[in-house]
Amino acid sequence: MEGGNQSGVSEFILLGLSDQPEQERILFFLFLLMYLISGLGNLLIILAIYSDPCLHTPMYFFLSNLSLVDICFTSTTIPKMLNNYISKNRTIPYAGCLAQVFFFLWFAGMDSVLLTAMAYDRYVAICAPLHYNTIMTPKVCALLVGVSWFWAYNNALTHTVLLTRLSFCGHNEIPHFFCDLSPLLKLACSDTSINDLMIYTMGAMTTVVPFIGILISYVYIFMAVLQISSVSGKQKAFSTCGSHLTVVCLFYGTIIGVYFNPTSTHTAQRDTAATVMYTVVTPMLNPFIYSLRNKDMKGALRMLITKKPGFIL
Repeated sequence: MEGGNQSGVSEFILLGLSDQPEQERILFFLFLLMYLISGLGNLLIILAIYSDPCLHTPMYFFLSNLSLVDICFTSTTIPKMLNNYISKNRTIPYAGCLAQVFFFLWFAGMDSVLLTAMAYDRYVAICAPLHYNTIMTPKVCALLVGVSWFWAYNNALTHTVLLTRLSFCGHNEIPHFFCDLSPLLKLACSDTSINDLMIYTMGAMTTVVPFIGILISYVYIFMAVLQISSVSGKQKAFSTCGSHLTVVCLFYGTIIGVYFNPTSTHTAQRDTAATVMYTVVTPMLNPFIYSLRNKDMKGALRMLITKKPGFIL
């Protein structure tokens, strides 16, 4: 914790999304509503998958893990922001800020790698359906999820440890609603070149490489789908992949724009808007995206809510 001893800052001030009382009240209720919808929606997805034996497949196993990560992801940032609006106290301790950075990066990395595992699952299901059960065994699925947790953890730990080496010389206002990596690096009064380098190396391994893996998977998927003769077969294949592709575009489109541009080109308004998209909006939309066009999921949710087995949407 060398940087912590050198730093003259014991706490940071989160400026949030607005300093106007009227806007703050609107933002409070808006983000509270999105947080509750996100938490309830993802929890229902987990319970539906757990309670329906028909959904005990690799695809839904990955989806349940993604829902769990999304609950943790939103809980890392939104409760603190809501508390700031209620208490009118925008400060966060130095250690608390580092903890928020760590958990934020951990769960963001998990989202990234899990989306890749889900793309691989779809690739095997469509391109090698006869070998699906022998490739996507429970052991392989558990291994993919375990590697996701481990890699994302190491990535988050590396960035957090490097932050502790920096000095903060008095300026402690963060133009954001949580402690994010890029705004913190701008506040540092010591050299951040190593931090920037690790963003482009380990960050690339956690974000860009999985994204490329997803693109490659879908190239093969689309080639396989085009060879399907029946129209209904093509529609079923595209329907299976459509939800996943939507989430991928929402998640990666914003996160790459925030973290993989030079720090000097970042603006607080652009970064904040993009971050809201992948930290709040995308986890909230995931349950709807994955369930509204999926008959099995809709049936499981209906049975979970109504307790009437056999009544399918």
